[in-house]
Amino acid sequence: MTDTNQSLFDRGQEVIPGGVNSPVRAFRSVGGTPYFVASAEGATVTDVEGTTFHDLVQSYGAVIAGHAHPKVVEAIRGAAARGTSYGAPTPGEVALAEAICERVPSVEKVRMVSSGTEATMSAIRVARGATGRPKLLKFAGNYHGHSDGLLVSGGTAMASLGLPASAGVTESAVADTVVVPYNVVPTLDESFAAVIVEPCAANMGLVPPAPGFLEGLRAECDRVGALLIFDEVITGFRVARGGAQQLTGVTPDLSAFGKVIGGGLPVGAFGGRADVMDELAPLGPVYQAGTLSGNPLATAAGLAVLELLDDDAYALIESRADCLAGALAVALAAAGITAVVPRWGTLVGLFLGATAPHDYDSACATDEALYARFFHALLDEHVAIAPGAYEVMFPGLAHDDASLTAIAEAAGRAAVVAAG
Repeated sequence: MTDTNQSLFDRGQEVIPGGVNSPVRAFRSVGGTPYFVASAEGATVTDVEGTTFHDLVQSYGAVIAGHAHPKVVEAIRGAAARGTSYGAPTPGEVALAEAICERVPSVEKVRMVSSGTEATMSAIRVARGATGRPKLLKFAGNYHGHSDGLLVSGGTAMASLGLPASAGVTESAVADTVVVPYNVVPTLDESFAAVIVEPCAANMGLVPPAPGFLEGLRAECDRVGALLIFDEVITGFRVARGGAQQLTGVTPDLSAFGKVIGGGLPVGAFGGRADVMDELAPLGPVYQAGTLSGNPLATAAGLAVLELLDDDAYALIESRADCLAGALAVALAAAGITAVVPRWGTLVGLFLGATAPHDYDSACATDEALYARFFHALLDEHVAIAPGAYEVMFPGLAHDDASLTAIAEAAGRAAVVAAG
């Protein structure tokens, strides 16, 4: 018997909570049955029923060169043939660390981990260790992974599910986390170890930094001796060769990375000033470890991707993002749907309302019911966007003119259906 999306979802729900391994994949906020991907190539994914979709999810930004890029596949195969994990240092992890440090001037030293959650969690730990201070400031709607101290007023699937925080997180775990509105420079005191921020918020839809916001954070951190942490898990190596800090000109003390640097494999990294990073064991008293950190398959894939990403590649992707944003805006307007389609660098958002959001509260005003209709209408047209109204779209090197034209035409038809 051939598996269908529904049969796999039914089987999954018997053995996996909700049938999925990350909440947004369950389609709870848009309704319906998730598609189960059997294969992917370039700008497309194909489900187990043989339907091929133009894919704007691209593994939520982890895939920038396109699915199954030959150079990435070749790198992974070569690494796998030599062994998949050693529990010992490898040349690949040194080479990837060198590549990150070369591309991001603020990163003098970097440590590899296995996820973005680990990267942000560890960056915060080292910031507290280096400063000897307890408090952390984060911004409402910024999502920094699912470690306990950060699961307060997060974006992404937490917003779609209407969760202000997570059960199982004690009051003491978040007692030293202060949450304030995005795009407003807070006033700190000497009890704060760090401020963590998405330099461009991409987990409450796409909300760019207001003029002066990041500069103000840098100045306020300097005033009280706190560290500024950029969460570049999404923006790092996605929006520019040096990430969001290259585009904004604001230099953080620490940065967290993920997604692109693993070429589609599980990876994360955090790095920054050498004096701060040297607080980590074995040099300093801040402990952090991971059996699979610096995994040879992930580092090989990440290096292969970074080699593809020169300034010309980013200019090309940005032009494609601009085309995508323009096409979506035209399609929605033609169908009588009030919408804002922001673009920041190579990222594209979608806000179903009249005014572009500037913080979490305004982002939550998007019309989620309309988004669900548009999402399913696009799926019927063989275009896949994220099954949640607070994610962004990730055009990449594989989205050529033919792909963008097909998406634009499909969006026009889907918008009419969604408008009713």
